[in-house]
Amino acid sequence: MQIEGIEFDTTGEAIQYTHAAGHGTAIRAGVRNLVIRQDDAERMAAAGVEFAYLCDHKGHIVTIPVDRRAHGRSP
Repeated sequence: MQIEGIEFDTTGEAIQYTHAAGHGTAIRAGVRNLVIRQDDAERMAAAGVEFAYLCDHKGHIVTIPVDRRAHGRSP
């Protein structure tokens, strides 16, 4: 699956970019911190690609894993 995005060195930088730019979704895919379009994240989830959404919750970086089983995929 081909996904276009912007890669960052840290999860914090990816999250900060989404806030500053006012668009994009921060994710962690493997060892990569990316900002991608939300519709691309939804396509990745539907295809069973493992990743986690990144967000800032009261100053703490939180990862929200996408569960492949929720989309009809098994390990």
